[in-house]
Amino acid sequence: MLGKAKLSAVAGGSPEATLTGSALSAAQDGANSIDSVLEARALLSREALSRARLVQQESGERIESVVTRLGLMSEQSLCEHLADASGMPMAPAEMLREPVALEQPVAADFLRDIRAVPIAIDDARVCVAVVDPFDLFVENAFRFLFKRRVDRVIARASDIDAAIERLCHDGTDAAVIEDTVESGDIDRMRDLTSDAPAIRTVNRLIAEAVDANASDIHVEPSDDSLTVRFRIDGMLRLVTRLPQAMRSSVVARIKVMAGLDIAERRIPQDGRLRLAVRGHEIDLRVATAPSIHGESAVLRILDRSNLKLEFAALGLDDRLVKQFREAIHLPYGIVLVTGPTGSGKTTTLYAALAELNQIERKLLTVEDPIEYRLPGIVQTQVQPGIGFTFATALRSFLRQDPDAIMVGEIRDVETAQIAVQAALTGHMILSTLHTNTAAGAITRLIDMEVEPFLLSSVLAGVLAQRLVRRLCMHCRVPFAPDEALLASLGIDATVGGENHFHRAAGCTACHGTGYSGRIALFDFLPVDDAIARLILKRVDARQIEECASAAGHRSLLQEGYAKAAQGLTTIEEVLRVASGE
Repeated sequence: MLGKAKLSAVAGGSPEATLTGSALSAAQDGANSIDSVLEARALLSREALSRARLVQQESGERIESVVTRLGLMSEQSLCEHLADASGMPMAPAEMLREPVALEQPVAADFLRDIRAVPIAIDDARVCVAVVDPFDLFVENAFRFLFKRRVDRVIARASDIDAAIERLCHDGTDAAVIEDTVESGDIDRMRDLTSDAPAIRTVNRLIAEAVDANASDIHVEPSDDSLTVRFRIDGMLRLVTRLPQAMRSSVVARIKVMAGLDIAERRIPQDGRLRLAVRGHEIDLRVATAPSIHGESAVLRILDRSNLKLEFAALGLDDRLVKQFREAIHLPYGIVLVTGPTGSGKTTTLYAALAELNQIERKLLTVEDPIEYRLPGIVQTQVQPGIGFTFATALRSFLRQDPDAIMVGEIRDVETAQIAVQAALTGHMILSTLHTNTAAGAITRLIDMEVEPFLLSSVLAGVLAQRLVRRLCMHCRVPFAPDEALLASLGIDATVGGENHFHRAAGCTACHGTGYSGRIALFDFLPVDDAIARLILKRVDARQIEECASAAGHRSLLQEGYAKAAQGLTTIEEVLRVASGE
């Protein structure tokens, strides 16, 4: 039983603010169905609406499910328009995530059929989240079930589906699936992993991950459960533990969606899939691997709708943008981006390609894998199993008359040497390298048997980058660090101008972490005459850094301290991410 506080919160603080049957009837004048709202408000083009109606007739789905599944509208936009048309308030997504205790159980199939779920109840009334505000059967059904006044609020269909799963979770279906899976009947397993329990669970996890702005979903079997974690802002966060009985079925469902071989569990597999989430097209890269408790899976979320291929959007300041642009616009040379896995190197290279992408230029990429599809650019994925490696692709690409080539990663001596030869013959090469610092990339290439006199003539610049968590603007706390502490860290008390250091606190908006989102730290090392002379002498990375520092170059740590002084992140976060530079 939930008290009046929660019911009042749903209605925006007023117990009378929710819309009941009589008020809704008045609001329905001129708009008595979702279909009529779509048409009257011209939310879809005539062709799109006709297409949705045709699919609805063929599939028997509800019209709201069709328009969001086809990507014609996002769930959020549809909810907002329905709320406006009906006068019914929208339920905050957080309220659907909180479990509600009911006096008597309600069948999950019934709730799924009417697309509604109770989210709050007290002695006088029950609040029900609905997808369709014009379906009065929902109000009548819940009034009969609970013998209370019924208040309705609008919510997204996927949030309601997830709430139903939490409210009515039944392990019997999962147990049946597990028994069948272990029997080795692959055909039956394929059928069952496409059935309700597995498909609903996987779809719910993907939707929740997208809502949380997670970059990865980790599904890991253990002795007694299936652990699900999301990587949010670079940190793993426990989301749920699914019953042991669902270990095989959930991973098998993921493999079916990604087009992988569900019968093969002994070796790792890679795949990808695309689906509409909240009305947006989302790409997911799937990797599975065997473990002692079964197969684990990691899903990398690639949301093209949030991809902004602009240097300013990535976080490069005007000074770095100018230097980086000068480097990539050279007629030939090599520009490298370095950093650990997951630091945004590929996104930076895509932004460089977007900058170069003009009709008079031929651009080619060789990647592993292709993360985003870029119009106007020829993109190729390596296939090591058939001998099509980075080196092989780079060598063949030179006969395609390119102006610039993006190589996903320089991994070996052969690729490094071919990249240098390609740059010497008049091509711009963009690539990544796994080193901790920009200067370290130079010594790494020399270690890969690239001759210093060749490297000094073709290397245009190296960009090192890291991602640090951004402070939550809702709960950050001003912090005045001791000057002795700043001095011990080598921080100039005047770095970044006026200082606005803050600490992480934690609130509901950031799930108690104190951070929300990430920002990038960049360190661009242009190869000028002074650096070129040091390369010829085969000096170590430290001497290159000292030379660059004397010329006004700022390291990753210094860039991070400047961001901390602006109140964007914390000193602790900068040290965690960039102290190993």
